[in-house]
Amino acid sequence: MATLELYSKGASVWIPDPDAVWVSAQLLQDYTPGVKHLQLQLSNGKEVHCAVGSPSDLPPLGNPDILEGENDLTALSFLHEPAVLHNLRVRFLDYSSIYTYCGIVLVAINPYDQLHIYGEEVIDAYSGQDMAEMEPHIFSVAEEAYRTMTREEKNQSIIISGESGSGKTVSAKFTMRYFAVVGGAAQQTSVEERVLASNPIMESIGNAKTTRNDNSSRFGKYIEIGFGRKGDIIGAKMRTYLLEKSRVVFQASSERNYHIFYQLCASRELPEMRALKLDAPEHFYYTNQGGEMLIPGTDDASDLERTRNAFTILGVQPDQQMELFRILSAVLHLGNVNIQSSGRNSDKSYIDTGDRSLAVFSKLLGVEGPQMAHWLCHRRLAVGGEMLVKPRSGQQAVEARDALAKHIYGQLFSWTVHRLNSALRSQSGKTKSFIGVLDIYGFETFDRNSFEQFCINYANEKLQQQFNRHVFHLEQEEYIREELAWSRIEFSDNQPCINLIEGQLGLLDLLDEECRMPKGSAESWVQKLYDQHLSSRPHPHFQKPRMSNTAFIILHFADTVQYECDGFLDKNRDTVFEELVNILKASQSELVAELFQQQENATSAVANGSVRSGKRSTREHKLTVGFQFRQSLQMLMDTLNSTTPHYVRCIKPNDLKQPFLFDPKRIVQQLRACGVLETIRISAAGFPSRWTYEEFFSRYRVLLRGSQSQQEAQALCRGTLPQVITDPDQYCFGKTKVFFRAGQVALLERLRGERLHVAAVSIQSRVRGWLSRIRYNKILRATVTIQRYSRGALARRLALTVRYTKAALVIQKTFRMVMVRQLFLLIRQATITIQAFTRGTLARCRCRLLVAERCAVLLQARVRGWLARKEYVRVRAAVVFMQCCVRRRAARKQLLKLKTEARSVEKYRELNKGMEVKLMQLQLRADQAVRESAALRENQCAERVAFNAELEALRVKIQKLESQKHEQSQPCSDINEKEEEKRRRAEEKAGQEILQLTQELQTLQKEKDSFHKEREELSAQLLEQEKAQEECVNQAVTQASAALTAALDEERRRYQCLLREYTRLEQRYDNLREMSLLTKNPKGHTRTDSSQSLCPEPLSPSPSMLSLQSLTPLSLSPVPSALPSPEEVRRASVTSPRFVRSFSVGSQETPMDQLMEKMNVSKDPTVKMRGEDLAHAYDAVRVANKFLESQLRKQRSQCEEETEALRNQLTQAVSASSSTAQQQSQQELLEAREQECVRLRRELKELRSTSSLRQLLTQTLIPDVQSLSSSLSSSRPKAAAVSGLLECRRRDETKLIKNLITDIRVDSALTLPPGLPASVLFLCVRQADCSRDQSQVHLLCSAAVTAMKAALKKHGNNVDMTALWLKNACVMHDLLTQHSQTLDSDKVIPLTTDLSDPIHTLSNLRIQAYQQLLSITETRLQNVIVPALLESETIPGLSGSAVKLASSRRRSGSDPRTLAGVAHTMTLMLRELETLYSTMSCQALPSTLMGQAFHQLTYFISASGLNNLLLRKDMCCWSRGMQIRYQYTPTNVSL
Repeated sequence: MATLELYSKGASVWIPDPDAVWVSAQLLQDYTPGVKHLQLQLSNGKEVHCAVGSPSDLPPLGNPDILEGENDLTALSFLHEPAVLHNLRVRFLDYSSIYTYCGIVLVAINPYDQLHIYGEEVIDAYSGQDMAEMEPHIFSVAEEAYRTMTREEKNQSIIISGESGSGKTVSAKFTMRYFAVVGGAAQQTSVEERVLASNPIMESIGNAKTTRNDNSSRFGKYIEIGFGRKGDIIGAKMRTYLLEKSRVVFQASSERNYHIFYQLCASRELPEMRALKLDAPEHFYYTNQGGEMLIPGTDDASDLERTRNAFTILGVQPDQQMELFRILSAVLHLGNVNIQSSGRNSDKSYIDTGDRSLAVFSKLLGVEGPQMAHWLCHRRLAVGGEMLVKPRSGQQAVEARDALAKHIYGQLFSWTVHRLNSALRSQSGKTKSFIGVLDIYGFETFDRNSFEQFCINYANEKLQQQFNRHVFHLEQEEYIREELAWSRIEFSDNQPCINLIEGQLGLLDLLDEECRMPKGSAESWVQKLYDQHLSSRPHPHFQKPRMSNTAFIILHFADTVQYECDGFLDKNRDTVFEELVNILKASQSELVAELFQQQENATSAVANGSVRSGKRSTREHKLTVGFQFRQSLQMLMDTLNSTTPHYVRCIKPNDLKQPFLFDPKRIVQQLRACGVLETIRISAAGFPSRWTYEEFFSRYRVLLRGSQSQQEAQALCRGTLPQVITDPDQYCFGKTKVFFRAGQVALLERLRGERLHVAAVSIQSRVRGWLSRIRYNKILRATVTIQRYSRGALARRLALTVRYTKAALVIQKTFRMVMVRQLFLLIRQATITIQAFTRGTLARCRCRLLVAERCAVLLQARVRGWLARKEYVRVRAAVVFMQCCVRRRAARKQLLKLKTEARSVEKYRELNKGMEVKLMQLQLRADQAVRESAALRENQCAERVAFNAELEALRVKIQKLESQKHEQSQPCSDINEKEEEKRRRAEEKAGQEILQLTQELQTLQKEKDSFHKEREELSAQLLEQEKAQEECVNQAVTQASAALTAALDEERRRYQCLLREYTRLEQRYDNLREMSLLTKNPKGHTRTDSSQSLCPEPLSPSPSMLSLQSLTPLSLSPVPSALPSPEEVRRASVTSPRFVRSFSVGSQETPMDQLMEKMNVSKDPTVKMRGEDLAHAYDAVRVANKFLESQLRKQRSQCEEETEALRNQLTQAVSASSSTAQQQSQQELLEAREQECVRLRRELKELRSTSSLRQLLTQTLIPDVQSLSSSLSSSRPKAAAVSGLLECRRRDETKLIKNLITDIRVDSALTLPPGLPASVLFLCVRQADCSRDQSQVHLLCSAAVTAMKAALKKHGNNVDMTALWLKNACVMHDLLTQHSQTLDSDKVIPLTTDLSDPIHTLSNLRIQAYQQLLSITETRLQNVIVPALLESETIPGLSGSAVKLASSRRRSGSDPRTLAGVAHTMTLMLRELETLYSTMSCQALPSTLMGQAFHQLTYFISASGLNNLLLRKDMCCWSRGMQIRYQYTPTNVSL
């Protein structure tokens, strides 16, 4: 608090004022303690008196003139509201500066004018500069955030808040533009361009004109701009909060709807827009309520062009843009649908069949118009297990129409944001850090505050709490850095107000609880608030208005706000009826169907609203808007707390939107609401004024004593300041700064001013004397000069007067002559004119008489002709009307005939004739492919035979060479005497020859060594060839994998398109079926006019493509096979089913039978295989077959090359040397080559056997081949990988799911072994897991679960199919759970992929299927229980009671037997239970599950019978008790 010495005469103070809030005044006398009144003088000279009860009541002091227009409010000496307001006024009006610092907060005042302070040169000036060195600017805050992010590598946030019209959106745009320029290159890259392109799109669909702002954002958004390692922008992400959907259907006076609607209407003349059937916005109900169609200074047509360019930059194709515009145009046409009331009390409504707006809406969205018209005026209810259709009143129908419009726009807004995030997602790498820009709505208070203002103020409470805690933290850091001894600063914490809103049993919890109540209302909700927060536990921030019982008051940090509870529940629920959504799901437009199918599939995302369903048993409690907003707000606060925040508070200077007009009341209100004054209060609680020692010495050196040296400034300040300010608590010395309490700077300024005043008085006295003397001399010289010039001027003025007098006489004479002449000519001309007009008048009178006579004659002729023609037209109209009646009757007969033909089966057969022709063409193509495959197989067999023959010839040749070697080695038995004599003679030469042979032996030994080396080199070459072959195979596998991945992506895209189309068609079928049921009138069933009965029928069974008995894992083994290729069989089975039948009939013993005979597997006569089903089920192994075939071809070519090389080497070896040692080495080399050939042939045979077995699996799938697997597993070592799996290509996943689950026929499905589809799918999952393809594993599991859900929905009334899919869900869940656990057993190999999510989903699916099975059975038993247990099978002698019972039941009018026409007996009920038991037994469901089901059914039967028994008085007798006991006996025996 300032010292009392400052309240001296002449001091400036601030006093309250009703108009200007605060006005400046000057003290006329010094203040002394005990004075009750202060005498003040205002700036206009008026004197006033201010009452002062105590020193705390003194008016706030004004700041010194040196602080006038300070750019940082915290630098002011006196920190209070009038000082802040005055400083902002001076900067805004005098300096034209719209930005001012308030500590860490940048205060921005909207100038409502175009300022040239945002150009490229300004961005360059602020880039790289410190925040304290430059003037306050939005670029300075952005630069500070960017520098902090790059320096500290920490995420940043810029929080921009303020009222509507304060400039938040513009500030956010300039911030993003600064980041795009600083974080990009010299020219904008594609990423920066896309970030900036998101602004016009979000403005067009999320901004609107309000009474306070022409471009008000009606939603909050948080944009995260991601930066890379070099500080460049690499991506962005946007999150939105609380879109004001109510503006789509309602606008207040002088307001507009969202800009996009007016942009479309302004561009309606464009060629591509004409199909939208748009008109001026004045003709649409959703755009003309506010009365404002145009915004001054804006062009809606050019804005739409800018929006379309932005869509193009972000990658949205033109056709998809037109889909978007069609949906928006449909919303406008929906608002013009005319809903009329009817009925006795206007409790019904209807829409004319010729309503143009409804027709255009249906055409644009691709939906059925009659269905939409019906469900807009009706709703569906579930009463007693029966579906009823009840009409809506006119007001309810209008509310349903508006709810649908809001829901469509909300879904479209969410889709647009999701598409923008996809386009802005980082593509070049991982985001290192980001800067978030939060454009959030400020604190709002109106005359009538509703749910939107409640959520907005709740968000501001959270932001204000975060802001206060952050400011307090920075203040403490400053004191710690300067090493000051400080005490804790108290600041206002709004946590109690936040607990009131979001705490346990707070406003949001009670609101959600009331929304879940069936008959919840705003009155009961507000009564609960009164009871909870006023009666039981009074809350200091909650109050009740005095004059209202439907409102409540919350004391926020900025103001006290009264909320009206009307509309809270509806806006929190945000419901739309399921029937209308189902119609939109069946839309022919892909975008419309995608919007609402994504809404149905979303399970964890925060949705825009909930869908109200008429089926009470399947109703789910959706997330309310309040709960969603609380979750998103908590996520936002977590994000802000993890970043370094920077604050921008936007201020709206006036409500008239006038440039540079300052309204003090509005400014103060916003300063209190945005937390600026709270920042000042926290700063004022400590040491708000801070000077460095150098700055203090430079300013107040006149007060300091001692040497005036700049180097000794700190010591001089520390020594002199205690003498100037005697209270040591008013200042504090830091390491680099000196700190002052509030008001001390003003005290120093006063002392400095007094010291300077004394010196100035002496200087002024000397200067004034010197100036007076100079002035006297100047006046003397000027007086003489003025006298001289005055006398000359008087003489010249007299001469000029005489000259003007003479000229005036001449002018008067001439003027009078001219006036007389003109008067004469005028009279003459008037006389001539009067004569001419008189003569003409007489002539015209005579002509008029002649014309009247002629017209009378002509009129008589025309009247007579008109009477004759009128009679003729009347007769012709009667004839035409008679013809129309006759033709209409004939047309109605023809229409009934056409409708009958349209329902007949023959009509559909005629329409499907074209499909049979296409099937025949496909069959011909498949036959041709089969012939080509057979030819290729014959060529392969011929080449194999030739290769075997060549190998046999080589073996024969090798044997011949061995025999020649043995013959040469044997000694000759016949020696002649001559030869002996020659030998004796040659003995002498033996010595010489031995020497030569020894040398030759050494030579041969060297050659042998060389041959050994050559053999080793050849072995090394063979190893290198094997490695090269493996590399080639790996490369081929990689290329094939890439091709398969691309094919998978393409197939997945097609699958998604087909799935969306199938969902849309299925939904259309359901809608048409319901509409057809509405048109039927069941016999023997009557109801009042207010409802209609719906009896859902089971869907028609779909064809099945699979019929198998069992499936067990198979181990691969080398088994030869001569079966057709899998590609041939697959093509033949797909295009022509007759091929499989002819193949099986033509041959008595199939290849499958041959294989079973070879493997000693017994043949099961009950197995009936179908080739086309098996080929479809295992079409996925074609990928492995192709890999094996390519590998076989490569190995075959290599083997042929090596055989040819061996043949050449053998020939050279035989011809080169004839010696025994050389032949022996060649023989060893040949044996080594033969061993290598044998090894290659063995490997080739194994690969062929593997391929043959896979082909065989593709064609047949033998049942019970587990024995085959066990018998063959002993003949080969255990493989390292998991064996017995099924490979399924990604592009064939859709076909596999379709044939196993989606399109399987009911009759075929019931003949399958229990759990077969789940077993097949699990084998495919295991194969994908072994291949380490986790994405395919998750896709297979997700597709299987989705298909099972669709199958359950499709067969919602079929007990057999429901039990079938319950069994498959259980099997799939058990298999995944068993193989997901880590076991030590060798039999079960755990999966490597984490399947916890699919297992959890399958668990939920089992529960759903189980509940559906019980629901179907309970529905069948509902109408049987009471007649069977209480009314049938009477005991002899008790028939009278039965007659009485039957008569009483007939009088009540609720006998179910009159509806069905069949007497319900105990036998019928037992038959239903036996049917359920047999169905569950056929599917081999667990006994515990069956027991639980029958326990529940028993409870249901007993409860139904007991409830009916308690309501009927005719049952209270002994005979009825015996009867009931008799009826329950068969039930106990059966169970």
